[in-house]
Amino acid sequence: MIRALILTHRWLSILLGPLFVLWFATGIVMHFVPFPAQTEGERFAGLAPLDLAVPLHAPAEALASLGSQPARRMRLMQRVDGAVYVIATPGRHVAIHADSLAAADVTDPGLALAIARAAAPRRGLDAAGAAIAALGDYDQWTVPNRFETHRPLHRIALNDADGTELYVSSRTGEVVLDTTRFERGWNYVGSVVHWIYPTVLRRDWAAWNVTVWWLSLAAAIAAVTGALLGPLRLRLRKARLSSRYRSWHLWHHWAGLICMQFVLTWIVSGWLSMDHGRLFATGQLTASEDAVLIGVPDWSALTTIPPTGLSGDVREIEWFAFGGRLYQRARRALGQQQISVRDRATWRPVGRFLQPADINATADHLGGHCGRATEVEAGDDYPFVSDVPGAPVYRIVCGDAWYHVDAASGALLEKLDSSRRAYRWLYQALHTLDFPSLLAHPTLRTLVIVGLCACGFAFSITGVVIGWRRLRFLGIAARRKPAS
Repeated sequence: MIRALILTHRWLSILLGPLFVLWFATGIVMHFVPFPAQTEGERFAGLAPLDLAVPLHAPAEALASLGSQPARRMRLMQRVDGAVYVIATPGRHVAIHADSLAAADVTDPGLALAIARAAAPRRGLDAAGAAIAALGDYDQWTVPNRFETHRPLHRIALNDADGTELYVSSRTGEVVLDTTRFERGWNYVGSVVHWIYPTVLRRDWAAWNVTVWWLSLAAAIAAVTGALLGPLRLRLRKARLSSRYRSWHLWHHWAGLICMQFVLTWIVSGWLSMDHGRLFATGQLTASEDAVLIGVPDWSALTTIPPTGLSGDVREIEWFAFGGRLYQRARRALGQQQISVRDRATWRPVGRFLQPADINATADHLGGHCGRATEVEAGDDYPFVSDVPGAPVYRIVCGDAWYHVDAASGALLEKLDSSRRAYRWLYQALHTLDFPSLLAHPTLRTLVIVGLCACGFAFSITGVVIGWRRLRFLGIAARRKPAS
């Protein structure tokens, strides 16, 4: 049994040792420079005020032009070529000119450049030297699945001091991502290596998923066998525990015993990051839950663009379904908005955010076993935060299932059942150390993460040295073996 453990640990570690070294090193990089993403604040800052003085078709007419496709949300925003409805349907986003109901896809690179040039200054970026860089379905920074509904993407290089590049969706004409030279450089030695994220592999999600899952599983087995062998290879000498090894093996043995708990939990939780529904729930709604929490409201009732109820320039109007009812969200700034609900052919103001009463009314249809909506407080064991500053996130507890609703947008952030709650601790907490006690002290959390990853890195180096020496010894032995 011990012999089998030794051989399994030895050869898996020889094969995967360099990957362990890279994972720990890149984990430190990722803590300081995460993968490029556009925040809601950055997206909203780039929007222009709506020109509601121009005659526009009603939202219902825009939806009718799509035929029978069900809508989940729709927004009215201003582009350089006029006001545009952006409609979210299952699996795709569609843009329609609000004044003509013509398709508003951005096929012309010149229009994409004009959109980027208009948005950049509103975000405080210098667009004087902006130029078209490329049009493509995938590059290193747009491989994540969230861009599927926007491909292909126009990449616009601003040629500013920071080397900023903006990505404009060919489907909606929105700026959906920004990167800088600093982010790109550090992510090549951070996230790209850590997630095994080269474009040629990651663009095929299924192939990437299987590849990284098996590699991570093999790494987890190497960590588990090492954790089992560590105590077994100790011996008692003169009332003192000592190692059976010498030289680099000795360093590897003691370092492993010291780092064992962290290395084991970090590698296994890293494997769980690739679960994607294999062992744990995905947090997605069932069809019946979707019918209650989202529903299918009467979109044909949107026959006019109602007054927004906000003073000053409105930058975006959004309509969304929640609990089978239609809501309007008129936004003047990131944290300044007004929500109204369609009630008996009129719009009734709700407030800046959805109220507990609105959420409870929907929860009542999930069944009598649901409790009242409660706000997720800072420091909660299952933290959720809205994209809008100051907006609450409400939790509805219905037996085993917990539902989290963003009061700013009416979006269901995630469903947590017992499986998903366990996953939160076994993956997120153990891998990113987002324990509430550490999240409350970010500097301490950073020191712990960097310190533990540095220990894991040093420990993995000893394993790589041992593996290299083993391979070199086998190579020398093979060359000395006499020919038969």
